[in-house]
Order: sequence, then C-alpha cells, then structure tokens
Amino acid sequence: MSESKLGGQFTFRATSLTVHRIGYGAMQLAGPGVWGPPKDPDVAIAVLRGAVAAGVNHIDTSDYYGPHVTNQIIRKALHPYPKELVIVTKLGGRRPPDKSWQPAISAQDLTAGVHDNLRNLALDALDIVNYRRMGSGHGPQEGSIAEQVTVLAELRGKGLIRHIGLSNVTAAQVIEAQAITDIVCVQNNYNLAHRHDDSLIASLAQEGIAYVPFFPLGGFTPLQSSTLSSVAVRLGATPMQVALAWLLHGSPNILLIPGTSSLVHLRENLSAGQLMLSSQTLAELDGIAAAAVNH
Repeated sequence: MSESKLGGQFTFRATSLTVHRIGYGAMQLAGPGVWGPPKDPDVAIAVLRGAVAAGVNHIDTSDYYGPHVTNQIIRKALHPYPKELVIVTKLGGRRPPDKSWQPAISAQDLTAGVHDNLRNLALDALDIVNYRRMGSGHGPQEGSIAEQVTVLAELRGKGLIRHIGLSNVTAAQVIEAQAITDIVCVQNNYNLAHRHDDSLIASLAQEGIAYVPFFPLGGFTPLQSSTLSSVAVRLGATPMQVALAWLLHGSPNILLIPGTSSLVHLRENLSAGQLMLSSQTLAELDGIAAAAVNH
C-alpha cells in the first residue's frame, strides 16, 4: 500500500507530528467486550505489524482496553517504535473486575493512568493523551472538565505528556479546555448517520485541530442503510470502505482510526483512502443522516 494513498497527511497543530489520515484503532485487539487477551495474540501482533508496514503511523489506544492488554500487544509487536509512529492514548476510564466502564477522573486516577500507559507501552513520554469524558452511553455530557485538563497540563509540564486532546466532549468543553492548554485533537462519535458535530468539525478545521471520529459505522449498533449498501455495491467496495471514504471527503482535518483484529479487514480499511466519491454520490450519502433523524 502506497503511503500517499492513506488519505493524505495531517500535521497536528503546533507540533512536529505528521500522520497519514488513515490510522489504526487498537481497541479490537483485546478479547470479547474489550476485556482480557485476544483469542490469538499472534494474529493481533500480525495486524499491528501489517498496519505499520502498509504506512500507518497513527495508532489509537488506551491502557483501559483489556485493561492493559492492547498496550502490551502494541509494545510486543512494534517496540522499539518507528521514529515516525504517533501513539495516541486516552485517560478518564477504568475497567473494574465486573468488566464495566467506569470514570477515573481524579488527579490520582489520571496520574496513575499516565504511568500505566508509559509502563505498558515502554515509553518515556506519551505523544498525545486524550482526556476521555465518560458521559451517558457514547455521547457527551455538558459539565466542567477544567480540573481534569489542568491535571493533564501539569503532567505535560513534567514531560510525561507531549500534547493533549479531548474525547467525547461538547463544543463548550473544547473552549473550556483551550483556555487551559493547547488542544491538538478532538475524538467524538461521528458517522454518516450521526452528524451532530458538523459545526464543531468546521470550527476545529479553521484552527488546524484534528477531528477523529469513532464508531464510523455505528460501533456497537452498526449502521443499517440501504443507501450505503447500494452505493458500496455500485462502487465495488464494502459499506465500511464507503463510510470511511465519506469521512475523508468531509473535511481535511478528519483523521480515521478504524479498528479490526483481521488482516483482511485491515487491508480493506486502508484501501478506503483510494476510493473516490463523486459529488452526486456524496449528496446521496449525505441523505443518510436526514433519513436516520426521520426514522
């Protein structure tokens, strides 16, 4: 896979970090329910190495995936890391033994989370750390995040974090965080049918801040769309490839982190960067959001 085909490049604002726009999300490397080890660790390692060999230089992870599992697999597969590889992790959650997802937002929690990531990834400093706001379900909730962002800014001052991002946040929370420290990326739920962040993406683009959509096909409740399926058939592509290509066409600051535990699906996802969508096809796909609202 030619690196130039991975959706082009993006440089995080006020940094020396440049990545291809199609990256890789590591969540699916853990076992079922993002808990415990994968069924076949060797396949997980092969997927990571295959991604990097194909030109991927942006990997999204978290130490609460597993917990600890995905970071340990990343370290085993890729350490010592290629110089151009950017690893983005996130804090704000924990996985107790009942396998639930719980907030971990105290200064002690966040500091411990940074050290967990550093240890399991075998790094001296983390490239980018997103504060992941645990809202209701997979959507953001208003409320101050100043305390948590301040803690991350202090950890950055100690040299443990290089740059700070946000996840699962509102536009107001982005503004609040920017008053405390530089924000280089925002990671929210966004896809063909879930477009609440259209205006946020546009404002971030003007500031040179990356927007990283998670759940590009709906996540735990996959998007079912006859329009998407028919477009995919017409283009000789998969629905996932079309959904990813639509995101790449949407705005130059959008970065993708599709996840998979399959080498076949990895190659399919990376090929989305070569899929060209006409203005007519884009308009057709844009209608999916309106249909979802009216459904």
